[in-house]
Amino acid sequence: MSIAEYAVRHRVVSWLFAVVLLVGGLVSFTRLGQLEDPEFTLKTALVNTPYPGASALEVEEEVTLAVEKEIQTLPYVDYVTSISSAGLSQITVEMKPIYREKDLKQIWDELRRKTHDIQSQLPPGAGGIQVLDDFGDVYGIMLALTGDGYSYQDLKNYADVLTRELVLVDGVGRVQIAGQRQEQVFIDLSRNRLANLGISPDRIFSLLGTQNQVNPAGLVRVGDERIRIAPDGAFTSVESLGDLLISDPGAEQLVYLSDVAEIKRGYREVPDHLYRHAGKPALTLGISFAPGVNVVDVGTRVRDRLDQLSYRQPAGMELSTVYDQPAEVDASVSAFLWNLGQAVMIVIGVLLLFMGLRSGVLMGGILLLTILGTFIAMAIMGIELQRISLGALIIALGMLVDNAIVITEGILVGMKRGLTKVAAAAEIVRQTAWPLLGATVIAITAFAPIGLSSDASGEFTNSLFWVLLVSLLLSWVVAITLTPFFANLLFSADRAAEEGDDAGEDPYKGRFFQIYRGMLHRSIHHRVLTLVFMCVLLVAAVVGFGLVKQSFFPPSNTPIFLLDYWLPQGSDIRATREGVEKLEASLLETDHVTSVTSTIGQGAQRFMLPYFPERRYPSYAQLIVKVDERDNIGGVIAGLQERLPETHPSAFIKMKRLMIGPTASATIEARLSGPDPDVLRGLAVKVKEIMHRDPGLQAIRHDWREREKVIVPRFEQAEARRTGVTRDDLEQALAMNFSGVQVGLYRDGADLLPIMARPPADERLGADNLNQVQVWSRVFEDYIAIRQLVSGFETELEDGLIMRRDRKRTLTVQAEPDILGDETGDQVLRRIRPEIEALPLPRGYELSWGGEYELTKDAQAAVFASVPMGYLLMFIITILLFDSLRQPLVIWATVPLAIIGVTIGLLVFNAPFSFMALLGFLSLSGMLVKNGIVLVEQIKLESDAGNAPLDAVIHASVTRVRPVCMAAVTTILGMVPLLFDAFFKSMAAVIMFGLGFATVLTLIVVPVLYTLAYGIRPDGETA
Repeated sequence: MSIAEYAVRHRVVSWLFAVVLLVGGLVSFTRLGQLEDPEFTLKTALVNTPYPGASALEVEEEVTLAVEKEIQTLPYVDYVTSISSAGLSQITVEMKPIYREKDLKQIWDELRRKTHDIQSQLPPGAGGIQVLDDFGDVYGIMLALTGDGYSYQDLKNYADVLTRELVLVDGVGRVQIAGQRQEQVFIDLSRNRLANLGISPDRIFSLLGTQNQVNPAGLVRVGDERIRIAPDGAFTSVESLGDLLISDPGAEQLVYLSDVAEIKRGYREVPDHLYRHAGKPALTLGISFAPGVNVVDVGTRVRDRLDQLSYRQPAGMELSTVYDQPAEVDASVSAFLWNLGQAVMIVIGVLLLFMGLRSGVLMGGILLLTILGTFIAMAIMGIELQRISLGALIIALGMLVDNAIVITEGILVGMKRGLTKVAAAAEIVRQTAWPLLGATVIAITAFAPIGLSSDASGEFTNSLFWVLLVSLLLSWVVAITLTPFFANLLFSADRAAEEGDDAGEDPYKGRFFQIYRGMLHRSIHHRVLTLVFMCVLLVAAVVGFGLVKQSFFPPSNTPIFLLDYWLPQGSDIRATREGVEKLEASLLETDHVTSVTSTIGQGAQRFMLPYFPERRYPSYAQLIVKVDERDNIGGVIAGLQERLPETHPSAFIKMKRLMIGPTASATIEARLSGPDPDVLRGLAVKVKEIMHRDPGLQAIRHDWREREKVIVPRFEQAEARRTGVTRDDLEQALAMNFSGVQVGLYRDGADLLPIMARPPADERLGADNLNQVQVWSRVFEDYIAIRQLVSGFETELEDGLIMRRDRKRTLTVQAEPDILGDETGDQVLRRIRPEIEALPLPRGYELSWGGEYELTKDAQAAVFASVPMGYLLMFIITILLFDSLRQPLVIWATVPLAIIGVTIGLLVFNAPFSFMALLGFLSLSGMLVKNGIVLVEQIKLESDAGNAPLDAVIHASVTRVRPVCMAAVTTILGMVPLLFDAFFKSMAAVIMFGLGFATVLTLIVVPVLYTLAYGIRPDGETA
């Protein structure tokens, strides 16, 4: 008993299978996690090392070099980049793309051990190395807390309340506050009073540093008890610091700290990082989700909890949404489900139109059961509903009915030939089950490079392969089991004669079949001319492909764009804040702008996976600008491009869209590597000149930026030695007079506040009062004018930023194509690349390309690494199916014809050949081979039945023209909804036009090549 007969005769088993797919699919669908985009692992860690007082060069040579060298001994490292700036080393470690999330915990532990080992080799004064392995955490809900009249501490107190409550919400992984100001205790010491009283600042600093320390005072036994001894005297309030006795021991006059200093609590004068929202100072709360959750449901629970906590929100405070991933996911998934529904309706409509009511209902039901069964597998495999997995289902729709079409067509033809329904089903399943399985496996294998790619882009699109694998295999199983079962139920007559056809009548006498038969006859009779025409089309398509734009991933549909704001290198963060305040006011008055959130000093919390936060730069700010509609982004940017150069002439401003998938910091990057910063800057000038000459480029800059001013006091060591003043004393005095120095810690509950000593405001000096600085001499126990210790002050320029890549100094020139233009980065790069590469480089210097070019190259290399094995496997399966070499060669010879339709489709829709288009192009080969197998297998069956060679080719082609065309039409029309999605547009154009043209040509070319391969003459004779 064949499997088709078993399915028909064992109704309970078949119904059980169908019900399991139906009910299990519906239940699984409701429990699937939902995301906007698939998760991919960011294999990045930051290693930060403070080195206060050191120049960028000293940081590079004494800290960055040593730490980089140690990190690169790890075998997991792909590449290392670093930023050495005054007082800080920032190293970014990127691990090899082959590692996944489960591997990274162990890797980060090893990284910490390596950096801990190098700590002892760093110079004195270099702070503890900090490894940040949570750099890739995504805070899908980003909230901004503001309040007129409230201090940062007030905002933080309420933010702490929200953090404690929200982290308990089911599905929330982490809640992080950002933008808070560091509170400090300021001791404003009067230098004049200290001089009059003869009190050394060092004595005060020592007392402040030790008075509040916690040290064990011992334990004493009293009877059976053991009692801890705890002296009092620690500072209990900021005011109590004023009661500290600072006069020398034995002095007749008791002097307290309050006699010589004003003591107050405040915020660090120069902040590291600031947030603003809606034109007001703000704190942000980033909420990340636990793995594998439905973020829409978690978002609802978070909102409900916030509503419940609203009674605790102080009057006047506002909690605003900067980014709401659950809302974006809900909209995105709903839109995709609507697209999926449209695609299903289109496919079923096509089936009803061309296959008749009962056949259409049958295959429509089979299609729905296959999709629901796929949901069961997705739930088991942990694949969420997101852009890629839902897109995979839409791509698969047409292919999911391919097998069912062949089986249904065979049953109908068998019935017209006089067979019973069961006999017809058994015969067609027996004939086609294994060829269909082979064709299905080949179609799956065509997508294998996506699943096997180790690159971040491959990881991003990985679910495409797995969803297609499950759905296509399930479609084969359902086709050979449930399709015969339901056909037996739906086709009411045992014979087709009830529809007015006589048993044994030719089922292919219709006009459509006659037209195709005539075209095929003429093509075979003029086969040389036919093949020459195909070759001409192919060559023209290859040439035309050169006109197709190239890109990596398209912009996101989210109605947000980013505005990067850079003041000249060396600018104070407070100046950056002032510029941002003006820019915010202008933006908030702009039509269509609904909100503006600013992050000053560094990038924002990572609120979506492709977003890459900028490192720490006091001169940098980024504005997250939200508009009412995505389509209005272009108009807002155009208006800003016109007026911002006039209103902010000293700032470098770059606007960019949020992107889908992995992104680079700039679209075009020319990396110049070499030892001498002066040579690198000279080469950068030449590269920038070439870029500036191209009208298609904007936002041209390099990452070393401008050199910074530094004031250099010329220290007279001989005179200083005579007065007992060291270089450290000089540095301490300068720091004390301008920035203040930390002399201790004040414990305030769980908070440790730095105690900062500095002169009062009226004694604090500016740059023009350097000569008035007083330095304490331990020898004379008095202040000495700085003029006696330095010969003068000079202003020099130094590199404030030194960038390195893989332990080489690397300056990167960056540029963007016109954000409002139609050109892609690849088009512009092709114009400027030859001229830049023609620049003469000194010995020891090299040029390489980064940006979108590097990402595309790496992604394609990762995909193509598995393409040869995939194609070899596909070819071997084809050979095994036919036990022949000539038949597989005939099938595979038609695959290149796909490029004809691909080129036309991309040019018609003006769509770029993106990474997704590449995946679509690779998948086309599987679709075409699958169609070819169905056709050639039928030719083989006709030949084995004893038909004349030419008759076998003609008749087999005619009998398979409807299944092949139907499979292509359903796939093509099912892709229509994806044409309106920016992410899938290129892939849809590639598959629709590539499959459409190649299917029409395959139905002609495969028979023509077959007759040539087997020496069948147009007159029917065999050579």
